[in-house]
Amino acid sequence: MARPPFPKHLRQFQAQFASEEACQDYLALCRWPDGFSCRRCGHRRAYAIVKRRCWQCAACRHQVYLTAGTVLHNTRIPLTFWFWAIYLMTTDKRGISALLLQRQLGLRRYETAWMMLHKLRRAMVNAAREPLHGEVEIDDTWIGGTQAGLRGSRQLKGRRAALVLVAVEKRGKASGRVRMGVIPDFKTTTLKAFIKQNVTPGSTIYTDGLKSFAGLEESGYHHIARTQPLRTELRKGTKSVVPLADRAIGNLQQWLIGTYHGVSRAQLQIYLDEFVFRHNRRKLPMAAFQTLLGLGTGREPTPYDLIRGARDVQ
Repeated sequence: MARPPFPKHLRQFQAQFASEEACQDYLALCRWPDGFSCRRCGHRRAYAIVKRRCWQCAACRHQVYLTAGTVLHNTRIPLTFWFWAIYLMTTDKRGISALLLQRQLGLRRYETAWMMLHKLRRAMVNAAREPLHGEVEIDDTWIGGTQAGLRGSRQLKGRRAALVLVAVEKRGKASGRVRMGVIPDFKTTTLKAFIKQNVTPGSTIYTDGLKSFAGLEESGYHHIARTQPLRTELRKGTKSVVPLADRAIGNLQQWLIGTYHGVSRAQLQIYLDEFVFRHNRRKLPMAAFQTLLGLGTGREPTPYDLIRGARDVQ
């Protein structure tokens, strides 16, 4: 049996998830698309205990909590609020800031909205996701830490900027899936580690002429390195040797500034994961919505004390 349909527009979403009971029914249908089956006795009939957000087996009385093991585990925030936050996060390509979410949901505290969004961001990465393959463009950049009077790579002096590596699948002239990661340096070992983790061996990798990319052939990749034109030439219309990666970098930088007006260095990887998540599912809002509900990755929720200061991504 197919999972329940995803709302096609805002009014339909409002009607479908107007109450706590409706949200719980949706979670139940997603968790048991072929009907309830008790894990303990195999009985096929159960009834809902709305206040406890669980279903109880009609035979052995075993209770199954709808949010157990998901990002919503043990939350005291109404499910209607969580559903709204997830809907806004997955359907708007710009994402949503904590301040705007606070206003949209009428939350009393900014910290509540901030915590909700960060819990959702940490549910976006599936450890078992398939690596990129085929033709892949890879480029490097840096985020933040702009220092007056310094241009180009001189911005890296003193490491105020965060270094980021970007990989993009080529699908003709269009972009496929994307991967992004914060890296400590541009050393060959660092770049190779990122590539081995995110790109399938045997793929064709396109890069600029950075010497740190040398040796990829020995690691099982077909490597095509090209000299990147000067920035002044690029501004005059000269084509980049990695146009899809450069486009992804440009979109990322505009998104960080436009939506969040900058992010902390400690939390940067989490925001990169959000950008990648939304880009890779831009045509599948239902899949994105259900993944954040915890119905796809099965990732355990992250406690608040680890979210503060990004202690879980150190």
